[in-house]
Amino acid sequence: MLTLPDSLRGAFKEPLGPVTTDADALLAAAADTRTAYDAADAPIVAVGDVVTYHLRRAGRVPDVALVDGRTEREAVRSEIHETLAAADERRVAVENPPAELTAELLEALRTALDAADPTIIDVTGEEDLATLPAIVAAPDGASVVYGQPGEGMVRVAVTPESRAHARELFEAMEGDVDAAYRALGVDPDA
Repeated sequence: MLTLPDSLRGAFKEPLGPVTTDADALLAAAADTRTAYDAADAPIVAVGDVVTYHLRRAGRVPDVALVDGRTEREAVRSEIHETLAAADERRVAVENPPAELTAELLEALRTALDAADPTIIDVTGEEDLATLPAIVAAPDGASVVYGQPGEGMVRVAVTPESRAHARELFEAMEGDVDAAYRALGVDPDA
């Protein structure tokens, strides 16, 4: 559906928010964002196995977690794999090749954001680009957390400003952006 063009790869090198290695501080900041938007039920979306693992260890099961069993192109440590494999949240399996966003992934993300219970989206392929549609589709006050290779976790507070920036990057991808918005359940003109 959408493919990351080579010209856009550099835009993903810089973190979209603050980087931390402290999951407790990250969760406190997420709570502050929810409070600021009076959105007590705003979700936390974790993109990546290691991020999901660290949030769980800090006592917070992400509302939506996208995992692929890999980190930095290598298999995750067995402790991370076993912890995530043992999780009893609702699971959805999707295929999503590297440097792409498929309709299947976007639809699963939309459904998971709408679900009352936490959901793990098991991705065959790669989940890295899911950060963008997660920011685009999550409500104000939510937090989207992803890993910054070699640095830590990045938390993006979902605000009108962060959503506008994510939409710019999303729309710069190659493919049928309108169909991608439909799969995500987002009005492109909103």
